[in-house]
Amino acid sequence: MAKKTDTPSKLRLKIAAYDHKLIDNSCKQIIETAERNSGKVVGPIPLPTTIKKYTVNRSTFVHKDSREQFELRVHKRLIDILNPNQKIIESLSNLNLPAGVDIEIKIT
Repeated sequence: MAKKTDTPSKLRLKIAAYDHKLIDNSCKQIIETAERNSGKVVGPIPLPTTIKKYTVNRSTFVHKDSREQFELRVHKRLIDILNPNQKIIESLSNLNLPAGVDIEIKIT
């Protein structure tokens, strides 16, 4: 039989940002905070970068061959914190991360 405990066994953080330098600095800051509070960290694991491409006509409608192409890259990382205690969860929620970094926290 498995024992029921009130602390979660794993904390999974999915981090997404448009700038790769920004996401790497944020991951570094999260890992330092977790390790400072004696947590075991797995990652950051780089996930595939999502690339959205947009093609736009340069002129109104006459010159169809003249187009511009833009792309939007979303960089993603995955960090697992094993056996987190309440102090780690509290310090991660108080962490001040830069704008443009999206964090999704899942407790399993």
